[in-house]
Amino acid sequence: MILSAPFIVRPVATTLLSLAVVLAGMLSFFLLPVAPLPQVDIPTISVSASLPGASPETMASSVATPLERSLGSIAGVTEMTSSSSQGSTRVTLQFDLSRDINGAARDVQAAINAARSLLPTSLRSNPTYHKSNPSDAPIMTLALTSDTLSQGKMYDLASTIVAQKLSQVDGVGEVTVGGSSLPAVRVTVLPGALANRGVSLDDVRTALANANANRPKGVLENDRYHWQIMVNDQLSRAEQYRPLIVAWRDGAPVRVSDVAKVEDSVEDLYQTGFYNQRNAILMIVRRQADANIIETVDAVRAQLPVLLALMPADVQLTVAQDRTPSIRASLHEAELTLIIAVGLVVLVVLLFLRRWRAAIIPSIAVPVSLIGTFCIMYLCGFTLNTISLMALIVATGFVVDDAIVVLENIMRHVENGMSPMRAALRGSREVGFTVLSMSLSLVAVFIPILLMGGVVGRLFREFAVTLSASIMVSLVVSLTLTPMMCARLLKPEPKEPEPPGRLARWAESGFAWMQDGYRRSLAWALAHSRLMMVILAAAVGLNVYLYTVVPKGFFPQQDTGQLLGFFRVDQGTSFQATIPKLDALRKIVLADPAVQSMTGYAGGRGGSNSSFMQIQLKPLGERQVSADQVINRLRARLQNMPGARMFLVSQQDIRIGGRQSQGSYDYTLMSGDLQLLRTWMPKVQLAMSKIPEITDVDTDVEDKGREINLVIDREAATRLGVSMSTISTVLNNSFSQRQVSVMYGPLNQYHVVLGVDAKFAQDIESLKQVEVITSTGARVPMAAFARFENANAPLSVQHQGLFVADTVSFSLAPGVSLGQATAAIDAAVARIGLPSDQIQAGFQGTAAALQQTLAQQPWLILAALVTMYIVLGILYESFVHPLTILSTLPSAGLGALLALLLVRTDFTLIALIGVFLLIGIVKKNAIMMVDFALDAERNQGMAPREAIFQACLTRFRPIMMTTMAAIFGALPLVVATGAGVEMRQPLGITIVGGLVLSQILTLYTTPVVYLYLDRFRLWAARGRTRRTGGDASIEQI
Repeated sequence: MILSAPFIVRPVATTLLSLAVVLAGMLSFFLLPVAPLPQVDIPTISVSASLPGASPETMASSVATPLERSLGSIAGVTEMTSSSSQGSTRVTLQFDLSRDINGAARDVQAAINAARSLLPTSLRSNPTYHKSNPSDAPIMTLALTSDTLSQGKMYDLASTIVAQKLSQVDGVGEVTVGGSSLPAVRVTVLPGALANRGVSLDDVRTALANANANRPKGVLENDRYHWQIMVNDQLSRAEQYRPLIVAWRDGAPVRVSDVAKVEDSVEDLYQTGFYNQRNAILMIVRRQADANIIETVDAVRAQLPVLLALMPADVQLTVAQDRTPSIRASLHEAELTLIIAVGLVVLVVLLFLRRWRAAIIPSIAVPVSLIGTFCIMYLCGFTLNTISLMALIVATGFVVDDAIVVLENIMRHVENGMSPMRAALRGSREVGFTVLSMSLSLVAVFIPILLMGGVVGRLFREFAVTLSASIMVSLVVSLTLTPMMCARLLKPEPKEPEPPGRLARWAESGFAWMQDGYRRSLAWALAHSRLMMVILAAAVGLNVYLYTVVPKGFFPQQDTGQLLGFFRVDQGTSFQATIPKLDALRKIVLADPAVQSMTGYAGGRGGSNSSFMQIQLKPLGERQVSADQVINRLRARLQNMPGARMFLVSQQDIRIGGRQSQGSYDYTLMSGDLQLLRTWMPKVQLAMSKIPEITDVDTDVEDKGREINLVIDREAATRLGVSMSTISTVLNNSFSQRQVSVMYGPLNQYHVVLGVDAKFAQDIESLKQVEVITSTGARVPMAAFARFENANAPLSVQHQGLFVADTVSFSLAPGVSLGQATAAIDAAVARIGLPSDQIQAGFQGTAAALQQTLAQQPWLILAALVTMYIVLGILYESFVHPLTILSTLPSAGLGALLALLLVRTDFTLIALIGVFLLIGIVKKNAIMMVDFALDAERNQGMAPREAIFQACLTRFRPIMMTTMAAIFGALPLVVATGAGVEMRQPLGITIVGGLVLSQILTLYTTPVVYLYLDRFRLWAARGRTRRTGGDASIEQI
C-alpha cells in the first residue's frame, strides 16, 4: 500500500503530526469529565402530593388515581408506578431514553395542572415534581448536628437554607430533608378541661385560626407623607397563644391555657434521624438523570463553606456519605491497569524481537494511538469512566497488533540483508492490506452494538466507539509513524553479527524450539485433517452447550463501599416501640469492623414502619472484605431481632426501574381485582421464600395494619342531633396533628398544630371518651351512637400503570447468578398455578432487563458474525475465505466459557463484550495465514497445501507476538485488585481464556479448514464450468 511512502521519506513532518496528535489527546484527557459509567440514566420524574390525615386508600383513590390518569397521557412514558401511604402519595414516571428530561418535566407540570380540578379541594398545595429517581442511590448525604439546638430548629435551618441552596446546584434533582419536621406551636388539648369549661374542640380551632392574619392593611397618605398600616396580627411563639380567649363562660374568659398545654415544638412528633450515635437532621441529595456525579458532588461541596457561614456557631454540617471517593479510586485503579498493560505489551515485543531499537517503535506507537483516542472521546462528548477505560486497556493489545505486524515484516526483510529504508517501503506495502483488513473487520464486530437500543445499547455504545476509534487511530499510526520509525531506528544487519547476549540466546533457542515443535505437529495435523475437523465440530457443539449452562447475570455486582438499608418492624407497631429496636440495630451495625459511618431516618405517622438508612464502609484496603461479605455477616447478626427485619443491599451504579424496594430485584403482580391479588400474593411470597437461590424475600404489601372502625348508628346520631361532618371534624381535630393556623416567617411558613393530649389518644377507650357537641349544645360521648371494631387496614397502596400492583423484592443467595434465580422463581410460580389470565406477573427493573438481554444475546452474536463475514467477503472478494477466517471463533468462545465456569464468574454483559472482542481478535491469526497463503499461491505458484504450510511457519512469530500482546494487555484486568475490580475482571477472564484456547487450536484447525474449503471452491468451480459447457479457467479467488 503506497500510503506509507510519503510519511517514510518525510520524518520531520510525520514526527510533528504525531506530536500534534499527542498534545491534542493530552489536552482532551484533562478536559474529559469523570463518571462511574457512561451516560445511561433513564429520564425519571417523581411527583409527590400530601394530604395530612388521609388514609392510604383515600390517597390512592382520590389523589394517586386522578394524577395517574392525567400523567399517563404524556407521550414517551415507559413505566408509571405509585405508592400511597398515610397522608402522602408519590408517583414515579420513567420515560423513553430519547426523551429530554426538561421537556418531559414541562409535560408533567401541564398534566398536574390539568388534574387539579379532579383532586380533593382539601389538598393544601399543588402536587410537586422532582427530576430524580427515588430508587436511585443518593450521591451524597449531609448531616446537621448540634449540642444546643433542638431537632426542630435544625430542621428549619436544613429545609429553609441548606436544601433550598443545594436544590439550585446544577445537576441536583432532589434534596430530601429527614429526621424531624418544621418548628410549630403545638396546642395539646385536655378533654376533661374542655368538658368542665363547656368548650368544644372546634371553638379552640376557630380561636387559633383567627389569631393569625396576614392580609393587606392598606395605606394612609396626605399631601406630604405616606404611611403603611401594620397590625400585630401575627403570633409566632407559644407564650403568645396561651392568653388567647376561646370563649366566654359565665362572664369570664376561657383562655387557651385553661383547656390546653401550649408549647414550642415540631409539626410531626413521629420523626427521627441519626448520624452514627448522634441525633441528626439528614439532607439526602439525589441527582438529575443526565447529571455527572463527580461534577455535581464537587459543586455541592463548593457551596458548603458558604452555607456553614450562614449557620449558628454551634451547628456542625458534616458530609456523612459521599459516592465519589470509590468512583475516583476505581478510575485510578483502571488508569494504573492501563499503564501496566502498555508496559507488559512492550515487554512482549522486546522478548520476541530481542532488540531494544525494535522495542522502542511499538512503545511509542501504542501511547500515541491511545492518547490520540482521548481526542476523539472528547469530540464525541464521552466521559472518562470504567467502561471507556476498559476499552482503552483492551485496546492496548489490539493497537500493538498493527504495529507488530508492520514491524515484524520490516524486521524480516532487514534480517535478510535489505537496508532499513527499502525494508520499510517494501514491508509496509506488503502488509498494508493485512493491517487494513484486520482493523476494519475488528471495527465491524461492534456495528451490532452501535445499533442496539435501550440501556444496554446506551451503556456499550461508548465502549464500542472508544475501541473503534483507538483501532482506527492505530491503523493510521501503523501505516505512517511505525514504518517511518523503522526506517530511521532499525540498523542494517551486520555481515558479521555480534554474538548475542545470554537473554537473547535463551529467547532465540526457546522460540526455535517452539517453531520446530509447531512444524512437526502441524505436519501431523494436516495428515489427520478429519480428526481436526471433528475437533472443530466438537468445539462448536460445546460452545452451544456451555452457553446454555453458564450462569448468566445482567451486570457484575459492584462493591461501591456503600450499603442501602431498609429496617422494617411488624405492621401496626407504634413509633414509640420502633425507636428502641432501631437503636439496637444501630449498635450492631456500627460495631462491625468494616463499617465507617451510618445515617438513617424513620417515622411518619403513616405506620408503614419502614426506615431508610445508608451505611458507609471503610475503603477496600482497610476492610479487606467485599460489600457482599459484610452484608452476609450483618444479616446473620440482625436476623434474631424480634419483631423487626433489616434488609441490606449493596449500592449499584446501574439500577433500572423507579420502584424503591427492600431487595436488589423485584417481581411484581398486577391485577384489576384487589381481592384476587391479596389472595394470591401470600402464596407467591411463600413459594419464593422456599427457593434456596434467593434470600431477603419481602413484599411491599402492608395490609396488616391495625384499624379501629367506628360503626355509626345513624338513627341514634340523628336523634341526638349529631351530623357525620361533626364526627369527622372532632376526630380530625383530636387525632390528626391538624394544622389549624399559619405563621408567616421571613424565610418560611410555620403552623399551629392542634391535637388532644397523648394520654387520651392511645387506644379504643380514648375514642369512647371523645365527646361531640350536638346541635342543641349538649355533649354526647361517641359510645352513645357508635360501636367500635378492631380490623386490619392497608398501610400503603401500590399502583403500576392504573392497576393495583404488589411487589416481592429479593436478593441473590451467595454464589447464585441472576439468571439462575429468575429461572427458579418462574418455575416456583408456575407450580402454584397462578391464574395468568387474571393476574399479570413478571420481573421488573434490572431482572426484566436481564430477561430482555438474554433474549437478544444470541442474535447479537449472530449479527456480529454475519457483519464480520460480509466485511471480510468484500475485502477478499470471496465467499469462501471469510469462512476460513471465521473458523477460528468456536475455539475462542469455548475458551471464554470454560474460563468463566472455572473461576465461577457469571456470564454478564461485560463478559458478552469480551466475546465480541474475541470475535475481532482471534480472526487476525487466520487473516495473517490466509493473506500469505494466497500471495504464495498467486505469485510463487505454490500448491495450496504447501502455501498454507509455509504461511503458518512464516507467520508463526507475528501470530504468537500479537496473541501474547493481547493476552498480556488483558492480564492486568484478571489479576488486578482494588476498587472497581469486579467490573473489569469478567472482561479479562473472557479474553485471556478465549485467546489461550484459540491459540492452541486455531494454529492447527485453520490450515485444515483452508484446504477443505479450497477443495470445495475448486469442486464448485468445476461444476460451474461443466454447467456452462465452456473452457473457462478457474478463477483464482
